[in-house]
Amino acid sequence: MTAQEQARASADRLLQALDLVPQGIVFADASGALAFTNRAAATYIEARHGDALVGSAIDELVAQVIASDEPASRTLELFGPPRRALQLRAVPLAPDGGATAGVYLVVEDVSERQRLEAVRRDFVANISHELKTPVGALSVLAETLVGETDPATIRRLADRMQSESGRVAQTIDELLELSRIESGDADDGEQVRLHEVLAEAVDRTRHAAEQRDAKIEVHPVEPDLVMVGDRRQLVTAVSNLVHNGIKFSDPGGTVGLSARAAGGGVEIEVADRGIGIPASAVDRIFERFYRVDQARSRNTGGTGLGLAIVNHVVQNHHGTISVTSHEGEGSTFVLRFPRPAGVEPPVASPQEQ
Repeated sequence: MTAQEQARASADRLLQALDLVPQGIVFADASGALAFTNRAAATYIEARHGDALVGSAIDELVAQVIASDEPASRTLELFGPPRRALQLRAVPLAPDGGATAGVYLVVEDVSERQRLEAVRRDFVANISHELKTPVGALSVLAETLVGETDPATIRRLADRMQSESGRVAQTIDELLELSRIESGDADDGEQVRLHEVLAEAVDRTRHAAEQRDAKIEVHPVEPDLVMVGDRRQLVTAVSNLVHNGIKFSDPGGTVGLSARAAGGGVEIEVADRGIGIPASAVDRIFERFYRVDQARSRNTGGTGLGLAIVNHVVQNHHGTISVTSHEGEGSTFVLRFPRPAGVEPPVASPQEQ
């Protein structure tokens, strides 16, 4: 093979490699004409940005770099569907520091990066608000308490301070729990008996039920109904659902709790007869800090993290969660989990036999 043939083969391999790169790669000559576009860039060029093609924005950025002999960048919003964000970055090519011989431009889809940045900003804003409100209240209460001599007033202020400090502690505890659950999959090496999960969830929520004179009605569960997963996470998820059912039901209400075999896996159901969830809010209730009714959630001590924790527990166990709710009638949450290989099928419920 001659030197010329070797050079041509090397160039072909380089072009093939550039075609495999997920970013768009563009080379333009000194006149601004596009001399090379890889496969990804060719796709982006035909996409629309508002009323114009992305290719027009690339041409404009190339012309800007040639005119200024300086790097330049630009972000484009593609309204889709799906909606995307593209970042264009261009630098002049000047061999040996001479005149600009062309432009090298990269087109990168930064949609996910922007989404994660928006999530981070929202999270910081929400947690700042969640902590600022009770901390501010504690500061005011402490100032009021200084110099107060009336025993009844001192007691009232102390009770308020205890309540606000408990709210801070609850928020921090739930944030830590959510962080721990988000950090990785559940432990998949433990067989968990679901009647024990339900019993522990009832124990955790018993005090909340007594405070609202509520009843937790546990339907009989087969002792050998099992699944594989993280017992602590499962108990946390069920406890959060039961606690929500208690909070958003009228005093004296009932929350139903059951587990059963279904479709080769298992289901856990938590049902209440409370205020229900508006249809417009069902798709958002698993978002961190989302509250259907801000005022009522604050009065009942909610942080807006409970259902986000439930959702992550279900995801960690490769399950699904469904919600059926009608305003004024209550809500039913059903957690469905598959049965991993090597685990005996759960005993089917009489309705399924």
